[in-house]
Amino acid sequence: MFKKILIVLVVAIAAFLGYAATRPDTFEVSRSAVIKAPPQHVFDIVNDFHNFPQWSPWQHLDPKMQATYSGPQNGVGASYAWSGNDKAGQGSMKITDAQAPAKIAMQLDFIKPFASTNTVDFAFGPEADGTRVTWTMRGSSPFGMKVMSVFMSMDKMIGPDFEHGLANLKTVAETSH
Repeated sequence: MFKKILIVLVVAIAAFLGYAATRPDTFEVSRSAVIKAPPQHVFDIVNDFHNFPQWSPWQHLDPKMQATYSGPQNGVGASYAWSGNDKAGQGSMKITDAQAPAKIAMQLDFIKPFASTNTVDFAFGPEADGTRVTWTMRGSSPFGMKVMSVFMSMDKMIGPDFEHGLANLKTVAETSH
């Protein structure tokens, strides 16, 4: 009896891992919001990491988070690194492309709680009431992430953070315009 249970368990685990292996090799999470401010104004806020703590959806995870800035004040080459508690983790962002007032691209490197490299894009488009901001993150899905995605998608994990961050950005941009 024990042998049959063990065989069934091994087959079930193998089937689950086989299914997880068929999950996509990449992920993409995207959210957008309309902000009642001109595209250049919203672009300028995102293009300067010194503004990031004002609208970051993750800043509240660790009020004692340590941040360092390097490179130019803003634009291509500007970098932001953080180190915080277990919830905030550790990592860095670097602006890799900035085309005012339409687009900003970044490389996002996580060190803790797990290492990964992703790309982040912000698109700014004119809208009748101001600017449509679209925040997108793309990355690879290694096997461990594929296993996790069977239970929870990256979209459900990160999407609400993006929505919160865009709401914060909206407040900052609309009150400083």
